[in-house]
Amino acid sequence: MASERTDAAYAAAEASVRSGDRDRWLADLFLPAESRRHVFALHAFSLEIARVRDVVREPMPGEIRLQWWVDALEGAGHGAVESHPIAAALIDTVDRFRLPRRSLANLVEARRFDLYDDAMPSLGDLEGYTGETASVLFLHAATVLCAGEDAGAADAAGHAGVAYAITGLMRALPLHARRNQVYLPEDVLRRHGASADDVRAMRDGPALRGALGEMREHARHHLARAVGALCAIDPRARPAFVGLGLVEPWLRALEKAAPFGAPADVSGWRKPVALWRFSRRIAR
Repeated sequence: MASERTDAAYAAAEASVRSGDRDRWLADLFLPAESRRHVFALHAFSLEIARVRDVVREPMPGEIRLQWWVDALEGAGHGAVESHPIAAALIDTVDRFRLPRRSLANLVEARRFDLYDDAMPSLGDLEGYTGETASVLFLHAATVLCAGEDAGAADAAGHAGVAYAITGLMRALPLHARRNQVYLPEDVLRRHGASADDVRAMRDGPALRGALGEMREHARHHLARAVGALCAIDPRARPAFVGLGLVEPWLRALEKAAPFGAPADVSGWRKPVALWRFSRRIAR
């Protein structure tokens, strides 16, 4: 019975990723079959936390939802965790691979920023945010692929998370602007003569486009650093980074897209091809 509940929890995690973040789901299909469901659990957890802003109208209910996850990671509310399939799959994965719970609690804490309409103060603050919300997922996926052993992937994961998340935030710029959220760092905006108010008002122009251009190059810088670091990690862990294969195609799409138009994306059939090519590249 316990095994059936566990299997159902992991199935729910995969279904959540498949429906809510198909790009990650596609990338996770390149993982070894025996590890895949555990990485789905990590990504389903991240998706649950990222969705909190979407399902609350005021910060306080969001704070309560996020605190529930912190409590679950810290061992409180055991019965409630068992009744939540994604939480159950996550905790099973954490225990099985001895993943540090504090880093996952830090992911939840970092996402409290999402509940409010404050602008991201600086590029350094953004890198800290992306490190705690995205880099940790690459790092823990690498650990899972190495059966709980240190994959030596901290440097690669750090850069990978920044590249992947910054690209994702630029793709989501229209959605965030409509909600008064500003993830483009204020210091970068000022450097190009733009402001957070320009983003909130969805004012396109050379200043904003200059800031976005700088952010694209910053993402490319971290992408290159991540790829360069992969040669030094445990080869078993490299498939955890296959999702990076979409970053450069997305960045090229962003170059052509209007900042506040439809979210920049890549044709559906091109995505598995890009992921496959990148998987071959990093396997060498």
